[in-house]
Amino acid sequence: MTIASLVDAAIAFSRDHQAWVPALVFVLGLLESLAFLSIVVPSSVILLSIASLFGAAGLRFEPLVIAGGLGASLGYAISYWLGLYFQADILRIWPFSRHPAMVERAERFFRRFGVLSVFLGHFFGPVRAVIPVLAGIANMRAVPFQIANVPSGFLWAVLVMGPGYFATSSSTLAPFWNTLRSWIGG
Repeated sequence: MTIASLVDAAIAFSRDHQAWVPALVFVLGLLESLAFLSIVVPSSVILLSIASLFGAAGLRFEPLVIAGGLGASLGYAISYWLGLYFQADILRIWPFSRHPAMVERAERFFRRFGVLSVFLGHFFGPVRAVIPVLAGIANMRAVPFQIANVPSGFLWAVLVMGPGYFATSSSTLAPFWNTLRSWIGG
């Protein structure tokens, strides 16, 4: 299965099963922020597309943000726990072992910014997979970690999905989207 077919399947699912979309958004937010999987799952592209469909359909944005923010925050929390539990041994397994330059960049970023790196990590793809693991390895206390993690997860959800949602929900752009939908048979 190619990335394009995965994206197309997620978009088709969200169009046909709108009630399930928040659950899908939660899972995609989780995968995008979970150590290991965030490296290989193109969740941001799918989330932007889903939000665009929701905006064009006139559906509410808030359920998407809540689901995406919860998923992203949980993914980071699980990754933090994995680092806390396995310590540096986790860096010896795939995919970390296959991407030592990424791990090294994330370590420099984490050393430089500490707790702030947890907040910022949601927004930087190359370090997103590693920052919460490094926070766990460094035995960062859970409360500061979560204080940085949770707001950042929700802000990430807004910033990833907002452009698609608000561009397609704008009444100014409605004629454009209606024309595009008619061309593609929607």
